[in-house]
Amino acid sequence: MIVKRDEAELGSIEIDPESLRAAEFMQAQMILDSMVGKTIVRAEIEDTRIAVTTDDGITFFFYGFMGEHLEPSGDESADEG
Repeated sequence: MIVKRDEAELGSIEIDPESLRAAEFMQAQMILDSMVGKTIVRAEIEDTRIAVTTDDGITFFFYGFMGEHLEPSGDESADEG
């Protein structure tokens, strides 16, 4: 049975960021465990994911690790030295 939900109902769904991170980490760990003994022949950083291809032609996709790198402002770097 397919249930159609309206946009207002879908907009009210709350997602716990920590739970999402934990789920992504667990999935990544399972993928990495399945890659033991394989050789990586290609790795690409795409806009929303990391794609890793092994020597047997299988491509694995990793999501959730694409954070931003922020440059420190001039004031913060002056405090370090």
